[in-house]
Amino acid sequence: MLSTGAHPHGATCTFTVWAPTRASVDVHILSGFERTIPMIRDDRGYWRATVENAPHGTLYRYRLDGNVERADPVSYCQPQGVHGPSMVFDHRLHPAVTTAPAGVTIDKYVIYELHAGAFTAEGTFDAAARLVPQLQSLGITAVEIMPVAHFPGKRNWGYDGVYPYAVHTAYGGISGLGRFIDTCHNAGIAVILDVVYNHLGPEGNYLRDFGPYFTDRYRTPWGESINYDGEYSDDVAAFFIANACYWLRSFTVDALRLDAVHAICDFGARPFLQRLSETVEREFGTVPAPRYLFAESDLNDRRVILDRQHTGLGMDAQWSDDFHHALHSLLTGERRGYYTDFGDIDHLAAALQRSFVYDGRYSAFRSRSHGNDVSTVDTGRFVVCSQNHDQIGNRMRGERLITLTDFPRAQCAAAAVMLSPYIPLLFMGEEHAETAPFLYFADHGDDSLIDAVREGRKREFAGFFDGEEPPDPFDIATFRASSVDWSRRDTLEGATMLRLYGDCLRLRRDSGIIGTGPRDRIAVHHRPDTRTLVIEYRLTRTACCCMFNFDEFDGDILLPLATSWRRVLDSTDYLLPPGVSRLPDALDRETTTLTLRPYSFAVYAETTTDTSS
Repeated sequence: MLSTGAHPHGATCTFTVWAPTRASVDVHILSGFERTIPMIRDDRGYWRATVENAPHGTLYRYRLDGNVERADPVSYCQPQGVHGPSMVFDHRLHPAVTTAPAGVTIDKYVIYELHAGAFTAEGTFDAAARLVPQLQSLGITAVEIMPVAHFPGKRNWGYDGVYPYAVHTAYGGISGLGRFIDTCHNAGIAVILDVVYNHLGPEGNYLRDFGPYFTDRYRTPWGESINYDGEYSDDVAAFFIANACYWLRSFTVDALRLDAVHAICDFGARPFLQRLSETVEREFGTVPAPRYLFAESDLNDRRVILDRQHTGLGMDAQWSDDFHHALHSLLTGERRGYYTDFGDIDHLAAALQRSFVYDGRYSAFRSRSHGNDVSTVDTGRFVVCSQNHDQIGNRMRGERLITLTDFPRAQCAAAAVMLSPYIPLLFMGEEHAETAPFLYFADHGDDSLIDAVREGRKREFAGFFDGEEPPDPFDIATFRASSVDWSRRDTLEGATMLRLYGDCLRLRRDSGIIGTGPRDRIAVHHRPDTRTLVIEYRLTRTACCCMFNFDEFDGDILLPLATSWRRVLDSTDYLLPPGVSRLPDALDRETTTLTLRPYSFAVYAETTTDTSS
């Protein structure tokens, strides 16, 4: 298959586009001397033309069957928006990135999710780059950027992108993203890019004019499914696989986060995700720096991360929503929707020990059994969080956890994630107790689509809050309200939470034992009667206990082993106002119980090694 898109060589440019059902395709050059050049078709439906005097910066469209003009599906730049022409971009003259991948291995990932438009007041990659040193000092090792593929208007979560290869101009385009990635890499921080291969947005989506990119055999929550297993599906899959390689090669992105893979419908013998992982391993498996594929999936299915040799899809890691739901419902008391299946300390203990609470057991929310067992898979294959863009932004009011609960409970959530045996993820601002909501916002230009989205939001939340209407996604005030307030770091509450996150991450990094690894070195003990929980990490010559009380009353912890311990972290040190610890600095072998305050935690490290066993 030919490499599609516009590829300049000096002033000469080769244009290639896939349009198998069209009788004729021309490239319409709009810059300088306007002209139309016929393209030649091969037997797979790829059309090609080499054009003189079409250098970097040239605007163009494809003319289909002599009467329909559309931008390039592989457009690298849309300077006039989703309805405008594409622009030739010479990556050799204007390289996106000059640095090599960061080289951070997956077991060292601490992920920080951000939205390029709401992360700073300016809403650009360059403004975000200025804050990278703060992320570095906090202990962040990987930044996850929400989707940047070109979408309509100036404001959007990014999941309405319609040009998968084009970086949105409002953020700074290709060059701005490249500078941000370079800044991260120079700070030793990996970059994860969120990509959407399960659907395209509704406005400016012209792919169907070129070929059968979509199918009506399946439906997604966002409309038609992408055609991954029907006629012409080989070339559809190739389009998106090439997109993944584009980010990994031209931008030296360290990893991709694949949005909602459960909405990718493919019943072929070699599903799209398998083909994608095969290609990434073949193309990037021998480079010095590792590249990873992270899957967002609500299937609780081990096949997502199993090796392809064992009938798996070969993803490197996947999200564990069960962990979030168990922690959130335990701290907030929420029981609506999917929180119906959670709320007890047993659920959080199961999520910590087995990754999935629903690993084949019956789900009342789904009215069926759900998931399968992953208890033999290392914990480093799962990403967990207490907050992310979905869990905050899909609420009507976009409330963060600290708004829904209180400071001690938010601190318990922070420690539970940062000290968990999984890959931890923070959502922007969480580290300084951000109270600004993260609301759903968009900026469509189609009035009928705007009305449909507004009405859809009203219907979705009709049963909530006594008829209160959700914030208008198209009001710029909704977007501005969602921006991170960096002055929160200067408040006592913000600075205290920031110190807690930093201390937890330093302990995770320096302990040599807290974090991801084989499950046989981790044990989880809990007491339903007191809502207390202990994560016990144990190696041959060292051990560590992370202890939590998730109740409003004092809770007794049963120490798991007779040994000597020293206190290395105590939530009392982060109380507002400051408190005096009731916990001893050291525990001897005779101590069997420890009492924790309500909604508090502590970490004890072993001081002697018992080798008798």
